[in-house]
Amino acid sequence: MKMKALSLLVLLLSLALMAGTSSRTITGRVTDGGDGSPLPGVNVLLKGTVTGAVTDVDGRYQLTVPTTGGKLVISFIGYLTQEIEIGTRSIIDVQLIQDVQSLTEVVVTGYGIQGRVPGVTRKSKKANGVRGYYAPAYQQSPDYNTEEYEGIEENIFHDPSTKPLSTFSIDVDAASYANVRRFISQGQRPPVDAVRVEEMINYFDYDYAQPKGEDPFSIYTEISEAPWNREHKLVHIGLQGKKIVTDKLPPSNLVFLIDVSGSMADPNKLPLLKSSFKMLVEQLRDQHRVAIVVYAGAAGVVLPSTSGDDKRKILESLAQLEAGGSTAGGAGIKLAYKIARQNFVEGGNNRVILATDGDFNVGESSNEAMERLIEEKREEGVFLTVLGFGMGNYKDSKMEVLADKGNGNYAYIDNILEAQKVLVNEFGGTLFTIAKDVKLQIEFNPARVQAYRLIGYENRLLKDEDFNNDKKDAGELGSGHTVTALYEVIPVGVKSNFPGVDPLKYQTNKKKEPVVIIESNEIMTIKFRYKKPDGITSKLMVHALVDEQVPLMKSSDNFRWSAAVAAFGMLLRDSEYVKGYTWEEVAQLAGGARGRDEQGYRIEFINLVKSQGLLVSRR
Repeated sequence: MKMKALSLLVLLLSLALMAGTSSRTITGRVTDGGDGSPLPGVNVLLKGTVTGAVTDVDGRYQLTVPTTGGKLVISFIGYLTQEIEIGTRSIIDVQLIQDVQSLTEVVVTGYGIQGRVPGVTRKSKKANGVRGYYAPAYQQSPDYNTEEYEGIEENIFHDPSTKPLSTFSIDVDAASYANVRRFISQGQRPPVDAVRVEEMINYFDYDYAQPKGEDPFSIYTEISEAPWNREHKLVHIGLQGKKIVTDKLPPSNLVFLIDVSGSMADPNKLPLLKSSFKMLVEQLRDQHRVAIVVYAGAAGVVLPSTSGDDKRKILESLAQLEAGGSTAGGAGIKLAYKIARQNFVEGGNNRVILATDGDFNVGESSNEAMERLIEEKREEGVFLTVLGFGMGNYKDSKMEVLADKGNGNYAYIDNILEAQKVLVNEFGGTLFTIAKDVKLQIEFNPARVQAYRLIGYENRLLKDEDFNNDKKDAGELGSGHTVTALYEVIPVGVKSNFPGVDPLKYQTNKKKEPVVIIESNEIMTIKFRYKKPDGITSKLMVHALVDEQVPLMKSSDNFRWSAAVAAFGMLLRDSEYVKGYTWEEVAQLAGGARGRDEQGYRIEFINLVKSQGLLVSRR
């Protein structure tokens, strides 16, 4: 009898030991198969799961895997994807080979075709109808591929003697870059209106100094040559938001507003969404609270406001979500804001996090109705974060509007590693606002500047009188966020190849002599306005810029990197302002400005540029 009891005890101990060692950690290094250099930013995923890692600056990774093994999927833009059996190994090094052959075989059909072909609609700002279409590399039925993007008219050059002021709102959104990456990684050139240059620039962090005074952000300026036209100047303006450590972030009242309609059934929609929110839940502390509201044919509360310390209850509520039905987005938004107001935290972070593909089709679904609804709710002190998922029926134009009007930000989640970037690495910046209604107004000195143009920010332009109007909404800055804006400037005395305005027939248009201090080298004065998150009165900051004639190659990494990303965006848009500049020159400029790149985002960009260059050269 004692022997049986002892055997049973040994068996139970063995089972317990096996349960305690059901997973193990593996490590490794990913390098370029050509020159052996380390590859940061490589995606290392456990096949069939959302468990993954990204290689560091030395190409190294660490991953928890089952003791039974499995397969690793190693992928990186511009390289062949590899699948590797784990077996019993604890160290798995990988060499990736550049994916030149597959790029050669890609055929992009119908790019730039105007007319009714299967593809992506471009919605004009000047009319309610369809403006044009984009035909993807693979043809889909019109019923399936119904993505929508708001039409963008690229900013032109202005004469500072007749238009000395340029006014716009900041933009910390980065959805456009992730979406552009999705198109290119699938062998397609993105539709021009999916390319918002300012969002591509602001996808990356920059090495700006942290603010030292009472203001929540610091200001960084630099001027040098424009890479695509060395006779022109490029002005770099950067803002660095004060970084608040996670432990000192204010308490949060969050409402997850999740689209569970039938259009969300695809693997890269609701399943990816649930995995992404699980990562966010792990960041929460006991002073945070979470409610979950879902909508399909109707809206309902899945989880009442619950302490962030009760992660099991929140995760169980997420796990039970399934897709099906139509999309009552308006009803869902109303209910989410109602729940947020019921649990409002004074002095805290009150926010609705909307996760959807944007395909609203029941109730208040037009952009105008959604704008009015969101504008009403933001005045109650509840901010909005929009997370976009999926493809095929993706409604970028609708989600950008919601984020802009809701005192919030907008990100596109195309894979689990992007979710990690947005919801883990940039947790504070995504969810915690440190300044709202941030506006910039630049006055150009016509004695130094012949013409100027703002690069990007087309949908963020403001009237000059809006700068001093505290009732006018503008962009929000999150904890640790950076914001970067670029101006291309034609100096006085440089011949311009861009058209101006004919002389007037019925009146003279002689330029008035500018009032200039002769000793000054100032080419512009930059003014900033911002409010505290709960404030109603803005504060003014002023900064003047002098051209110190710094050559491009002696400019900072910040300057050259932002210039490379801007050039890439303009090339994707077929901009007239970068004619003659090449993909290879963009990659070379970016390669020399990569800097530390601890997360590997910049090397991924460089490979993205190279991939696009190869794709275009074989069209």
